[in-house]
Amino acid sequence: MIKQIITVHHKKFATGLFWQPLGVGGASRNYARQLAKNADKKYTLFTEFKSMIGLTNSREGAHVGTDSAAAHIVNSLSEFVSFLAVFKANNYFYFVAVRNGIIIRDILIENEETARKAFVGLSSMPDWGVLIAPNSWGIPKSQEKDIYELIGREYIARLRPIGFAKTVLPSVLFVILFVLFGFYVLNNPIKTSSDNTANLNTELANEYRRQIELKKQEILDKKIEQENAQQAFEYPYDKLPNVSQRADLCYRAIAFVMQPIAGWNQSLAKCDGEYVSANFSRDFGTLNDFYEIGGELMPGAMVQQVSDDEMIVRVKLPELQTYSSLDERDAATVARDVATMFQQINTNADINIVTDTILNNGKTENIDIVEVGFSSKLIPSEIMYAFKDFQGVYMTSVSWRANTRTWNYEVIIYTK
Repeated sequence: MIKQIITVHHKKFATGLFWQPLGVGGASRNYARQLAKNADKKYTLFTEFKSMIGLTNSREGAHVGTDSAAAHIVNSLSEFVSFLAVFKANNYFYFVAVRNGIIIRDILIENEETARKAFVGLSSMPDWGVLIAPNSWGIPKSQEKDIYELIGREYIARLRPIGFAKTVLPSVLFVILFVLFGFYVLNNPIKTSSDNTANLNTELANEYRRQIELKKQEILDKKIEQENAQQAFEYPYDKLPNVSQRADLCYRAIAFVMQPIAGWNQSLAKCDGEYVSANFSRDFGTLNDFYEIGGELMPGAMVQQVSDDEMIVRVKLPELQTYSSLDERDAATVARDVATMFQQINTNADINIVTDTILNNGKTENIDIVEVGFSSKLIPSEIMYAFKDFQGVYMTSVSWRANTRTWNYEVIIYTK
């Protein structure tokens, strides 16, 4: 197998990365470690680019500091949300596919026939912004581009180590040396012929001991504080993601799983609390087609075969940073304001007030929640902006139906 490295402008670039979307505000290194842990292959390097995480390892030829070739291609073709491209590169063929802003294919292929077959298989799918392929292939509506014109000399998405060893080890060694030095000072005070110096050393040692005791007490107090915090009760509204970040994450996640697979029809995609899923029904395709093409377009996804004619693809969502958020108004007022807001945008909504009972320190507490269900042609980030004047908002789920091209939303609002 060839190394996934190309040289352009006398500089090496990494190809063959495994790309996944990253939630807005998410910790890139932590998410990279999570992906690497759950993946079949061993990944040791990662990069972050346009809310995506790309994984690879040194066995593919890359190393820390190597730049991503796909990142340069996406930047140069930024006018296209989706594109399918093959470039001649170092006697090989570099295959890049981007769908709805997500890199779904990034690989260096050794054999021209293999590259052409893969390109033709995907080019038949609709909605590509542009098709890029060698002119000699004779692909209708395609154009040829020189990779040297699309990849620059600057750095855009350098690879970094997934593990923390290289960044933490120096600090750990410094702490160990500091502790050993302190131990030496306590047990071997410096001897001099001056009584004043000896007294000074004794005072310094005593001060050092005092600082150690203070540090121990500080660590103990912090530990007790953390234990108390863990025991403190958390209400559902204490951990809510930012509304716009949640909407953007679900939109990009649905775009990722709703990849066109020849011979299979997309019917429904849904983003809920932890997962995004998509349903496919068979037209003229086969199961092998689905697993082969789907595996390439959605690497790392979980596939559930409902029947010979129905498949479900699921992908776990990256975690978003959470905040405490609660609407200070009563449920009736919030429900009325929500109804008014939907009247202003001329959209029907099903609005209900429900009470959720929780157990808090042996006592039951009631939380009033406003439930809102509605359909819209607007994408999540646009429709959820309508809730900007409300607090305690959480989009529990959003689904996309391909036959009606409609978004269906379920939203809850926590109130006083």
